[in-house]
Amino acid sequence: MRTLIAATLLFVSTALLAAPKPVAPDSLAHASALFLAGLSNDGKRTVTFKAMARNTRFFLEEPGGVTVYVYDGNGYRRETFLRGAKLAAAVKKYR
Repeated sequence: MRTLIAATLLFVSTALLAAPKPVAPDSLAHASALFLAGLSNDGKRTVTFKAMARNTRFFLEEPGGVTVYVYDGNGYRRETFLRGAKLAAAVKKYR
């Protein structure tokens, strides 16, 4: 009986760990969709990035560096690009 319970728990936990959970949101604004499509060059380029919002700034880290956006009351506009920077360093710089 214990063996059956242990085997069942092992099977269920393995199945749950093996299935990756999607990170895509349930809905996406049109402007955001266009931005992501442009970022990946319409699927021709693999994109890996990290993003963080802090106070009135939004940080987007790509392999080449971090783009810093500032909130202007209506939305975020590009402020600068920090070539070769990492997300943590960029956030620390604008603290």
